[in-house]
Amino acid sequence: MSKSLFVPSKRKRDWKLVGGVAAGILVMGALGSGCHATTTTGGSTTGASGNAKTGGKSRSVPHFVGMGLQAAQDAAQKQGFYSLTSHDSLGRDRHQILDRDWKVCSQNVKAGTTVSTDKRLDFGAVKVDETCPAKDQSAPTAAGRTMPEFKGKAVNTARHALPSSTSITVKDASGKDRYVLLESNWQVCSQKPPAGTKLSGQPVQFSAVKFGESCP
Repeated sequence: MSKSLFVPSKRKRDWKLVGGVAAGILVMGALGSGCHATTTTGGSTTGASGNAKTGGKSRSVPHFVGMGLQAAQDAAQKQGFYSLTSHDSLGRDRHQILDRDWKVCSQNVKAGTTVSTDKRLDFGAVKVDETCPAKDQSAPTAAGRTMPEFKGKAVNTARHALPSSTSITVKDASGKDRYVLLESNWQVCSQKPPAGTKLSGQPVQFSAVKFGESCP
């Protein structure tokens, strides 16, 4: 007696395939609805409802001056302050890439002041082995119609203050013929044209030495 093999019709197999796909979609939809995408900013987790950690509460601002920049940021976050920024106190416009290499010289909100935790805290900082200035130094403002005085300023800040179309050359004033590669480490010793000259698109020349060196 021979055994017969039952083969379902094509229509029945198609309906089973459709049903399986639909069930899979429903399961995936249920899993997706149970998840909520979040983004992390400044150490806090935020979603559609905003920053859940800060909540705009009022807190007393700690004393940060003298602390390492990384330690100051950690201490600020423990108090609920997550909107944090920092700048170069020496006016050289350097970026605080590795925060542990920097220390806090100033803070924009005085210690002991009670403010909302939504307030942005700005730390003025210098490298750990540098001396804090008596007052934060600012980078030169954008040049107007006349050439500003750039002597003593970082070469990079002088460049940024001039129109972007300006042709600029920088030479080592020490006579050692060194390449001026990282311009934030070099200070302007002299400039052509001199301060007060009307700017009309002419090329600009700077002579410079590294910070810590004396101009000739």
